[in-house]
Amino acid sequence: MNASATSALERRPSLRYRRRYLTNLLGWTFYGVFFAVLAFALLDIIAVVLKHGIPAISLELFTKPTNGVSGGLLNAIIGTFLLTFGSLLLAAPVGILGGIYVAEYTASPFARAARYLSDVLVGVPSIVFGLFGYLAMVTWLGWHFSLLAGCITLALMIIPYILRTTELAFRGVVSELREAAYALGASHAKVTLKVILRACRGRVLTGVLLAMAISMGETAPLIYTVNWSNYVWGGHLTHEPVGYLTYVVWSFINEPFDSAHALAYAAALLVTVFVLVITTSTRLLLSRLDTHKPH
Repeated sequence: MNASATSALERRPSLRYRRRYLTNLLGWTFYGVFFAVLAFALLDIIAVVLKHGIPAISLELFTKPTNGVSGGLLNAIIGTFLLTFGSLLLAAPVGILGGIYVAEYTASPFARAARYLSDVLVGVPSIVFGLFGYLAMVTWLGWHFSLLAGCITLALMIIPYILRTTELAFRGVVSELREAAYALGASHAKVTLKVILRACRGRVLTGVLLAMAISMGETAPLIYTVNWSNYVWGGHLTHEPVGYLTYVVWSFINEPFDSAHALAYAAALLVTVFVLVITTSTRLLLSRLDTHKPH
């Protein structure tokens, strides 16, 4: 082999390395720019909410219901928690059990249909769920604007998220754990509920919390099914509208009154704080569960 061929072979890895280095540098530059833009937008939103929301916080906000475009947010705070936890109470068992079934019986036609329908429902706009809730529950069943109609509509929205995250959590468990449980003589039900579910409970709970955050931030489906009320919930599941925080943000910000704007920013701040507290406390709980997980 002559000297020119040898030098060409020596230069080839160097050129390949430089090309790969430039490609990686270009990719990380794009990622960095996009991340900076998204981070700036997020921080700007949080800054605006904090700037206008903190001055609007007062004791009256938590002790008095809304009076027109003034007063407090007691009715909206109570309504938000009722709608969020009511929908989660309906959706979590169905979503978790459905995710377990789809993960364990993945080859069955029903599991494939459930997975396909979940993917379709995730892409359906929330206002379509609201229209369905209005036609099915508010008018056809005659419940009128009510807490139960809103909870069922939100539950239908978040069930696909819980189902898919539960399925992915089950698929993420190593197969050796399942095989070891079967080798010890455990039944399929015990392996599923006491071994696999216990091993991935953190990821399942994370999916449930994601669904909770989604339901807490929705407005469009609730306008059609719950509407709005200036009064604190009277204890009726049907034939009684309730207030909720996202309606205050959506509606009051367009009013030409300073009191309405203050309530809108205060409601936005409360929703942000509630989601942040739930997410942070859950992460701490999950870290404790992972710390005490047997190895």
